[in-house]
Amino acid sequence: MPGLKVNGQTHDIEGLEGQPLLFVLRNDLKLNGPKFGCGLAQCGACTVLVDGQPVRSCVTTAGSVVDQEITTLEGLGSIDRPSRLQQAFIDEQAMQCGYCINGVIMRAKALLDQTPRPSEGEVRLALDGNLCRCGAHNRMVRAVLRAAGEA
Repeated sequence: MPGLKVNGQTHDIEGLEGQPLLFVLRNDLKLNGPKFGCGLAQCGACTVLVDGQPVRSCVTTAGSVVDQEITTLEGLGSIDRPSRLQQAFIDEQAMQCGYCINGVIMRAKALLDQTPRPSEGEVRLALDGNLCRCGAHNRMVRAVLRAAGEA
């Protein structure tokens, strides 16, 4: 049985080869951070990290990431102990409906891991592929810069 490594735990799940990673995360592992948005890798709501790189889980097959480290929003922190990045989003009130926020935070996490002190332009470029219909973009950028400043 292939092992899917998610948030530090290995899960043995049958039939991973053709299934979208998003469906395995949500349906089999009951992780609700990644969202189904467009199903075409265009909106970013389904973004997770695979070996530290942002990946659109709606178009990535689970079988293609076996034995790689997958991190979802749930792997960053909890309600009781949010990560520094998650807390910055809370402090900046950087979401409204919350649907896009999973992908935005996961992209921001990848950015901060590679560039701990990004410029505003670097943050905007990193988040450019994530769609938000509520228009909270400026607060999201401030949240990422806040998290970077607290590193």
